[in-house]
Amino acid sequence: MKEPEFEELWKSYDKKLEENLSLNKKNARDITSLKVQSLLSSMRPVKLFALITGLLWVGIGFLIIIPIFLYGFESANKFFLFSATIQLTVTAAGLWIYLYQLILINQTDITEPVLETQKRLAKLKSSTLWVAQIMFLQLPVWTTFWWNETMFNEWNLIQWSIALTVTLLALYAAVWLFINIDESNKDKKWFQLLFGDQEWSPIIHSIELIEQIQEYNDENK
Repeated sequence: MKEPEFEELWKSYDKKLEENLSLNKKNARDITSLKVQSLLSSMRPVKLFALITGLLWVGIGFLIIIPIFLYGFESANKFFLFSATIQLTVTAAGLWIYLYQLILINQTDITEPVLETQKRLAKLKSSTLWVAQIMFLQLPVWTTFWWNETMFNEWNLIQWSIALTVTLLALYAAVWLFINIDESNKDKKWFQLLFGDQEWSPIIHSIELIEQIQEYNDENK
């Protein structure tokens, strides 16, 4: 084979190799994008279930306590009434965040610019932390809703010590979790136990995959 023919053959081979590499990178980018979409879609049923059940809980709860506030406030157990109101209000705030997250998930499109997807994932991650922090704030009222006036008239010091200890521990846990539910603690066992596999892992994995896509795009510039 003459030298010019050999050079032409080499150039042809080199061109095909570059085309194959470019095609493989594109395929890898497309597959990675589909993985991101799949991960986000896996979160939708859990959040939708939480939203529906939460709406039923809050709706029924307010249907019960609003008439009490309007027509039976004087004779009602104030501890139950105010504890239930706080719990339902906190839950309602958490439901707004779940709705916001579902909107973010539905708006995420694998064909949109990577930067837009990164912004949505960042919002999804921060709101996941926020909803957990807010929902745990209701812990103390679960220990006070059953209190009543009889306690003040008939309970002894030991009974009060036990009740107050339980409430103070719940209050401490609520404040501690509100402060410590933070991304800096994501590798700790208690954090992973709280969030499980459906609340946190898909978001983190999606962010890592999006970073890979960004690297693919940077290489092809």
